[in-house]
Amino acid sequence: MMKKRMIRSLLSVSLIGLALSGCGQAGGNKEQGAAPGAGGGEPTKLVISTWGFSEDFFKKEVYAPFEKEHNVKIVLEIGNNAERLNKVKQGSSNVDLIYLSDYYAQQGIEAGVFEKIDRSRIPNLKDIYDIAKAPLGEDYGPAYTIGQFGIAYNPKAAGKEIKSWSDLWSPELAKKLTLPNITSTSGPMILDAASTVAGSSTFNADQAFAKLKTLNKSVVKYYGQTSEFVNMFAQGEIAAGPIMEMYVKDLKAAVPDTKFVTPQEGAYAIMNTVNVVKGSKNKQLAEDFINWHLSKEVQEKSAKSKIDSPVNTTLQLKPEEAQGITYGADVVNKLRKLDMKFVNQNLKGWIDRWNREVTQ
Repeated sequence: MMKKRMIRSLLSVSLIGLALSGCGQAGGNKEQGAAPGAGGGEPTKLVISTWGFSEDFFKKEVYAPFEKEHNVKIVLEIGNNAERLNKVKQGSSNVDLIYLSDYYAQQGIEAGVFEKIDRSRIPNLKDIYDIAKAPLGEDYGPAYTIGQFGIAYNPKAAGKEIKSWSDLWSPELAKKLTLPNITSTSGPMILDAASTVAGSSTFNADQAFAKLKTLNKSVVKYYGQTSEFVNMFAQGEIAAGPIMEMYVKDLKAAVPDTKFVTPQEGAYAIMNTVNVVKGSKNKQLAEDFINWHLSKEVQEKSAKSKIDSPVNTTLQLKPEEAQGITYGADVVNKLRKLDMKFVNQNLKGWIDRWNREVTQ
């Protein structure tokens, strides 16, 4: 029997160059039949559970056009991944649509709180990266953005050039390093990277934990929130650490010479997904909204505003517009993706081992 392991092979991503006529219209699928809320009369309330960042942008560029097109009133439920998912699991919210990282979305799938989506109602799916179309299976929602998780560092403070995950073990970074905690979204990615650095061709938990234990003395702090990384970096407490590319602009604001590296072994894909909540009375309307969020119009505005990295392959960004976001097949096709089902099956045991073996 083949041993279960993380999927961390390099992903081959094909670009689809078909332009979808009318993708600049909200929903983009009127030929499928009008969803509830279309037409005159009292607007239909669509409840969206999301993080709440960049609210002004989303209200103006994403929500308002859709509300006008579909006679909808969008109501937001704001919070972090865990608290919002828990509300849905407990049945204490009336959410129609929920945005979650793939890490938490997999937990939602296992808890049975999502509807199976009708892909025929989301024609813009054919214009997005293959990796984003069904990151957690064909029955569930797509990723609307993909970010890469690599390494950021201050060249002067680090005292060396960083090119690889293995460089985190360099003596020059002793007492200058931060790593994400195992309980964070990116924690399992560090575990996988450690397995690779240890020389394993497939994920090996024993080798990964042993390798991370040798790095513990170099770590100033294991961060749980990105803001902790940014603050330590700005204050000179750390010189390097793994982080999502989208936050590098915050590091550069404090340290202009900051460099972000896609490690030679490959950066990791961090995907945010969108799903319809089980029991929603507005399933078709929610699917229309997913289609709208995947449209070239929304994806392009979001990318140019540095809000989210795009998954729609039909838009073209200038080099300066692509600065600081994960963009283009040459980047995306090298990303490594973890099997989130495998991660969630093993996470409890990993957290226990991390606390006993790594951070002691």
